[in-house]
Amino acid sequence: MANRLHVELVAVEQKVWTGEAEMVIARTTEGELGILPGHTPLLGQLAEPGTVRVKRTDAEELVWEVSGGFLSVTGDGVTVLAETAEPAQAPATH
Repeated sequence: MANRLHVELVAVEQKVWTGEAEMVIARTTEGELGILPGHTPLLGQLAEPGTVRVKRTDAEELVWEVSGGFLSVTGDGVTVLAETAEPAQAPATH
């Protein structure tokens, strides 16, 4: 399990996503953080507006637009507690 993170993304009214990931990238009030397995525990306030990107173990990347909330990193994984979390719109291609 050393090469994976257990990730939970929770909004006020629902659990948005939970699963295993290789990396989580989130913008906090202190700057953008990249969280890999074995990261030092921390608690950060999410920037508003912000995004949370989860790089899954199958190489897929999931992206949510979030507002308000916190990012918690512990030995058990990463928890994102946001006021709102909506899937990000994919960029338009022409």
